[in-house]
Amino acid sequence: MIKINNIKLSIQKKLNRRQRTLVITIVAAIVLTSILVGGLLISDQRIATNFEQKNLSPSIEHPFGTDWLGRDMFVRTIKGLTLSIGVGTLSAVISAGIALTLGLLSATMGKWMDRFITWLVDLFLSVPHLITLILISFVLGGGMKGVIVGVSLTHWPSLTRIIRAEVMQIRSAEYVQISRKLGRTRKWVAIHHILPHLIPQFFVGLMLLFPHAILHEAAITFLGFGLSPHKPAIGIILSESMRYLSTGMWWLAFFPGIFLIMIIRGFDILGENLRLLVDPHNAHN
Repeated sequence: MIKINNIKLSIQKKLNRRQRTLVITIVAAIVLTSILVGGLLISDQRIATNFEQKNLSPSIEHPFGTDWLGRDMFVRTIKGLTLSIGVGTLSAVISAGIALTLGLLSATMGKWMDRFITWLVDLFLSVPHLITLILISFVLGGGMKGVIVGVSLTHWPSLTRIIRAEVMQIRSAEYVQISRKLGRTRKWVAIHHILPHLIPQFFVGLMLLFPHAILHEAAITFLGFGLSPHKPAIGIILSESMRYLSTGMWWLAFFPGIFLIMIIRGFDILGENLRLLVDPHNAHN
């Protein structure tokens, strides 16, 4: 035990905080990428119905067991996570794009635009994400389109506030003031002076949006307002497994739920570590 602690202390001395953060970020990225690539490479035939192997508990052949239709739960879980990551990625990119646009407009297009966007942010933040998401998804008829649009339109307000505050700070810089006095337009200043400084915050905010997008996609799918029941989504898997938990088939919900938490935590770690890496005051120790 003492020897292990000495090894840990030796590693910590050799690696500063920035280096440790970089290592953790790379490990998290590799794990998430492996799951995504694995889900894309696995054939849909691997989750075909096979009544001869239904209701099997976890084993070497089927690590996560099988369900009531004989489908391999490990393959279904990986495919479901891949689908959730894909939906979450697209939704987070759209939402982050909305936040970047509104944040720039709020801080560069005058007081009336700033007041309107601030009011819009407060309006969306005053209503719980899940309720707004369900309403949007329901109006659009659910499915992939409803989920993506719903998640995209409910996750931009917090990032918009951060970007707005950053722009307000940048536009008061001396070189920006000089550009304005030299006759540069607001659009030119925003593109050439402000936007380049927002790229790190944009990507960090994008990474931090991923876990929320994935979790909310799984939540509304679990409630029946999201993806189609024919797709191997994690929300569908968890929803279907609720009917069989009382019969002792615990593995139907346990493994997909644990892996969903791991994926969300992985993206959370990735986002937080990227934030540390781009912040010079916190990255070094």
